[in-house]
Amino acid sequence: MASTVSDRPGYGQLLRTPGAWTFLLPGFAARQPFAMLTIGIVLLVQHTTGSYGSAGSVAAVTGVSMALFAPQTGKLADRFGQRAVLLPGVLVHAASVSALTALALADAPLWALFAAAVPTGASVPQIGPMVRARWAAVLGAAPGCKASPLMSTAAAFESVTDEFTFVIGPVLATALCTGVHPAAGLITEAGLTLVGGLLFAAQRRTQPAVRSTESGTSQRHASALSVPGVRVLAVAFLGIGAVFGGMQVSLTAFAEEIGRPGANGLLYGVFAAGNMLAGIACGAIAWKSGPRRRLIVGYAALTLTASGLWAVHSVPLLAGLGLLVGLSIAPALISGYTLVEALVPGSARTEAFTWLTGSVALGQAAAVTVAGRLADAHGASTGFVVPLVGTVLALVTLVALRSRLTPARATITAARGAVHRDPVAAGE
Repeated sequence: MASTVSDRPGYGQLLRTPGAWTFLLPGFAARQPFAMLTIGIVLLVQHTTGSYGSAGSVAAVTGVSMALFAPQTGKLADRFGQRAVLLPGVLVHAASVSALTALALADAPLWALFAAAVPTGASVPQIGPMVRARWAAVLGAAPGCKASPLMSTAAAFESVTDEFTFVIGPVLATALCTGVHPAAGLITEAGLTLVGGLLFAAQRRTQPAVRSTESGTSQRHASALSVPGVRVLAVAFLGIGAVFGGMQVSLTAFAEEIGRPGANGLLYGVFAAGNMLAGIACGAIAWKSGPRRRLIVGYAALTLTASGLWAVHSVPLLAGLGLLVGLSIAPALISGYTLVEALVPGSARTEAFTWLTGSVALGQAAAVTVAGRLADAHGASTGFVVPLVGTVLALVTLVALRSRLTPARATITAARGAVHRDPVAAGE
């Protein structure tokens, strides 16, 4: 249940948080390349090999590599500081992308492209999780305590920023690859990563403090994955990745199947717009229900809307249903990221965010592969089964393991001599 917009701090107050703009602007520039990488690889490798299958395989290797290494990057950032991880990371990434680009242009064998794709994905800077960790630091979020009213707004703001990135990034990369040079997209991606990452790393004042590793802190090196709720969320976020990957491939296949390849941009744009609109609304509403309940409701809505995609065969209907799917994604994403604030101590928060980001990337990589094979073998409509299956499995996981999404120390308040639990602080 939600109350009026005026009952809770909004985006204006969030953006007036001292120091916010010092990491938001360079952070936006630094994570723009995240949305350019996959499409840049696909367009370049397809140009040099003539095979979408090979291009998709190289992109998938990059996605899986990122999913596997991202949590370790987050863990190192929590332990040694974001700057210490970013500085070498962006240098490695720029070098790896340059190597992959050179190999592709030199018509290197596929195994060589795979070899270069591994460090390319592994070194993708986790700017989004780092920005979220900075919001938690500047807003004073603490596990087991009632979160700042601005934390949910910050999560919504980041969701909108992510989706805006995924709208602009692919368009920019495509324009560069088709209008300038097939390698221009990846070259720009590497340059933006390097410059944006260095500028972001230079903002020392707002980065989360590195936690003490002296005796007396028994969990100083504990992984965020040791928190049961993070494991549940990581599995659930595979479903979000299945939606992104399945929609990308299936919409493209559908547009080509009906002889209107240009409709793909429109259809995906409507889908992405739904996600952005829902994200903006979620950040403006003062929710009375807790993030755990909103998470389950969001996944239920996502499953329901995704269930009809495979049966739609007209552009207007598919655009309308895609809009509903997009509207359902943001509440699920935002609620999951909000739960992390209450479930995970600050010493492991960046790592926790990267587990969720990595899960989305892994789900997307798997969905791209499976949906592509289904579309090739049985038609575009069958590719839409992938988002449905992914969201169903995620919803079942959340419902079955929802008790693990409650913070270990739920906030309690005394009133008239009785003890009452705060449902929002408790994650309900």
